[in-house]
Parts: sequence; structure tokens; C-alpha cells
Amino acid sequence: MIIIPAVDIRQGLCVRLSQGRADAQTVYGDNPAAMAVKWEKMGARRIHVVDLDGAFEKSPKNVDAIKAILDAVSVPIQVGGGIRDRATLEMWLDLGVDSVIVGTEAVRNPDWVRRAAAQNPGRVIIGIDAKNGMVAVEGWTQTTSIPAIELVQNFEDCSVAAINFTDIARDGMQTGVNVEQTAALARGTSIDVVASGGVSTLDDIRALLPLEALGVVGVITGRALYAGTLDLAEAIEVAEGGGRQ
Repeated sequence: MIIIPAVDIRQGLCVRLSQGRADAQTVYGDNPAAMAVKWEKMGARRIHVVDLDGAFEKSPKNVDAIKAILDAVSVPIQVGGGIRDRATLEMWLDLGVDSVIVGTEAVRNPDWVRRAAAQNPGRVIIGIDAKNGMVAVEGWTQTTSIPAIELVQNFEDCSVAAINFTDIARDGMQTGVNVEQTAALARGTSIDVVASGGVSTLDDIRALLPLEALGVVGVITGRALYAGTLDLAEAIEVAEGGGRQ
């Protein structure tokens, strides 16, 4: 299982939000690229980057900051936030982003997302963010009546790289991962699943390890790393060593 540190960018700053709320922001630095370099040096094999302004405003807003990350690190970068059309998706891929994360459009325009995934095999990730099991869109500001598991099943057999599954209620709260919902989602799809939301300590990583057998291949963590309750190098050792520590 791979541990994927998150670098969330808002107005050029490295921040974390609680439950995705714009009014619940903590700033952790003014240099997202330096933060990405820190995680790479600690052993990260992939970095999760979110353009928060892009997510809220529906188009890319932190392009220069993300370009700086691409220039500063050598590990693959996955980018999400405000990817609503072909031009934006292709822009990120052309800039050197390894994979793009599409969330709202997976609900609003699934046919386009399926085509994009088929045209760029292994480079489109579906971001499924759920509140009480129901998919949320528009930067998590709107909750739909679509069950997360139902949305996942729209993207079987179209070369999607993975599903990033976030429990919004737990995101940024360090209250523990939602193992049950993550497991249920993984059982319902043949697509690899990456868990997100609520990671606080090594115990949360250990709790997810049995889900590898179901296709949960990674976990995204942000606030726990910034707050110091989780050490990235230790988390990688536990995850890649199968939890022997």
C-alpha cells in the first residue's frame, strides 16, 4: 500500500481545510513546492496536489504553484481541483502531471469522463467524495442523492487509473478512517481504490492494510503529516512492510 502525502493549495499557500470547508482553513506554509520536496525526501513515491481555488471556482487558479512543484520533484504528481473540460485536463497532462483527478464532472458529465479515461489510459483518476455515503460535488459544497458505490460502477472498463474515495465528514478532522465504507466501495468495483479522509496515526494506516486484498492500493494523508501526529517515513515503512511494526 502506498502512502500519498497531500499538498493542498489556496491562493498560493499550502493549507488544509476541515471537512472541505473554505472557512475552516489552516495555513501550513507559503511554499507548496518546498513542502512537496520535503515529502519526496521522506520517501513519498507519489504526491497528491489539489488546486482548492480551482475546485471552488471551477477552473485552474494555482497553475504557477503547481508548475513549481513539477519542477522541484521527480516523483509522479496527481492533480485535482477545477478539472471540468478537455482543455484543462490536457493542459495538466501536457505540463507533466502524471494523472488528473476528476470529481464533479464524473457526476455531471460521465460520458466525457469515460472518453477522457479511454483516451488517456491510466492517467484519469475519479475523485469520489462522499457525505453519509452520498456523492458531493462542486468543491464538496453540494451533496447529491447518488450513492458512491453507484457512481463507481459507471467507470468500469474504461481505463480509469483509480478511485480516490474521501469521507468528507472525516477529512482534515483526524478522527480515523472510515474503514467500513472504504471496504464496501472496494468490494463493489474492480478499479483500484485509494482511501482518504480522517487519517491521524499509524493505527489508521494499520487499519487499512487488510483492505489491500480488496483492491485498496493507497491512502492519502494531509493534516496528520502537517500536525505531526503521523510521520511519513514511518507510515511508508508500515504500509510497505505490511504492518509488521
